Amino acid sequence: MSEVLLEASNVTMQFGGLCAVDKFNLTLRSGELVGLIGPNGAGKTTCFNCLTSVYKPTSGSIQIRGVNTKPLRPWQISKLGMTRTFQNIRLFRELTVLDNVLVAGLQHTRHTMFDSVLRTPRHFIEEARLKERALELLAIFKLEGKAHLEAGGLPYGEQRRLEIVRALATEPRLILLDEPAAGMNHSETEDLMNTIAKIRKDFHLAVLLIEHDMKLVMGICERIIVLDHGVIIAEGTPTQIQSNPKVITAYLGAEETV
Repeated sequence: MSEVLLEASNVTMQFGGLCAVDKFNLTLRSGELVGLIGPNGAGKTTCFNCLTSVYKPTSGSIQIRGVNTKPLRPWQISKLGMTRTFQNIRLFRELTVLDNVLVAGLQHTRHTMFDSVLRTPRHFIEEARLKERALELLAIFKLEGKAHLEAGGLPYGEQRRLEIVRALATEPRLILLDEPAAGMNHSETEDLMNTIAKIRKDFHLAVLLIEHDMKLVMGICERIIVLDHGVIIAEGTPTQIQSNPKVITAYLGAEETV
């Protein structure tokens, strides 16, 4: 069996009297590509926020590679090997494309503040290594030619891709993608679908994906979890999900009887 990277058990998130997520359970293993779908307001992004310690769940437990995440901050979650992108793009808009990626890689540098202040050989070696790695990642997403442009000046679709590159620069074992195809045209979505499958294979990643583009979800995900009003209503293969009556009702509504 492949390694269990993420295990969520009975995760519940309440905001006052509103239960946004109710007893959410998930086990994600190394190499899996899993979709998390549901109507607007179903609680998908709230789940991501709980998994990454942006929110502290009201109850339940979350473990990343066997480590309890309850006392951890988001940056410590990243150190454990889990990273994410956001539904609303959160780039450093005034930094260059390259610098956005370099910032994400800093957590894995091996030089110290002493090296940086005194400009020791180790400082320059680490800087060169980070830059080489950042440019390699940008090339995968066809952004290497724009490395020195301001991130905020990129077209929307390229900003989306840059956010994924920045996430990969943290050297994750597991990546959470929150609507990565939002705002992309058909051609860009097709290219993204192929790229997600490629990085999963090349980087040996597990991927948890929130997405409203059903063609993308059904085309690349091996397993799909469906949320409605914060509750898991179905889980299975794309074929099983497409024909599930509860899923059809959640998306299309129940037929009225006369």
